[in-house]
Amino acid sequence: MKNGLAIMTSGGDSAGMNPAVKCCVEYAIKQGFRPFLVYDGLRGLIDDHIVEADRERCSGILHRGGTILRSSRSKRFYDIEFRRQAYQNLEQKGIGQLIVIGGDGSFRALNQFYADFEVPFAGIPATIDNDIPGTDYCLGVDTALNMIRQSVDSIRDTATSFSRAFVIEVMGRHCGYLAMVSALSSGAEICLIPEIPYDLDLIGARLMDEKKNGRAYVLAIVAEGTRMSEHLTRWLSDSLNMDARLTVLGHVQRGGSPTVHDRIMAYKFAVAAVDSLREGNPNAIMTFREGSFGSVPIETVTSSKYNIDPALLKLCAPLSS
Repeated sequence: MKNGLAIMTSGGDSAGMNPAVKCCVEYAIKQGFRPFLVYDGLRGLIDDHIVEADRERCSGILHRGGTILRSSRSKRFYDIEFRRQAYQNLEQKGIGQLIVIGGDGSFRALNQFYADFEVPFAGIPATIDNDIPGTDYCLGVDTALNMIRQSVDSIRDTATSFSRAFVIEVMGRHCGYLAMVSALSSGAEICLIPEIPYDLDLIGARLMDEKKNGRAYVLAIVAEGTRMSEHLTRWLSDSLNMDARLTVLGHVQRGGSPTVHDRIMAYKFAVAAVDSLREGNPNAIMTFREGSFGSVPIETVTSSKYNIDPALLKLCAPLSS
């Protein structure tokens, strides 16, 4: 078996990727692998942006957000001839295994690569949306939540100063996890997410009653996937007769130095990924469920839909009505 092991990041960046890269390299060496780094994601596989890992490349990256390996989405990877080119690049360097740190789209791409050329891979879930089936946690989520918390706390300061309503849009195209946890942890009055039906009439009646009893400001957290941010801002102004402002946090949520939690999770995911390949598992995705680390076949990820913890939905439901 070729002992070359290539590590890459793909898809949207998230804090925790760099600690995962560093640990993958260091632990892979201890397990007898020869680690390589793939720059620029899937594009880098095709264009041979592959270099042998050394101490200098992996030094001083633990505290950095994003990914030093950079990322990309490559339409060329859908073409078998470009995948063949990527395979030949790996062959020439004696690379027989891959670790990909990313989301389900990256895992699907590497699964197709395995079907074509039987290059086994291990996937480390990393997406701030926290929406990969089979795992309760993905790298970068805790850092993103703390970036949101910091922003919401600052917005609350000005909201209280001017007795305003603020709508804060957070990321989450199809999953409201970030919005829910942020709303609950920041004490928001409103939370709109794709998973919970909302009723603006009931929300308005509740808030009008609270205004009569002294409420001076309102915070609303909205997942981008609802496409309700601008409408809710106008509605708050018209229905509650309050000065309402919209803040779209955007890509600030992806940045920031990884939290302690994300750094430790990165290490544990990385060890699990290297061990999975060493034990001969060809295409497993690392998971963290109910406090324990494990793995699931790629088919579990590709054939399942992520479902948010029902207990969390129950806690958040009163903020949508």
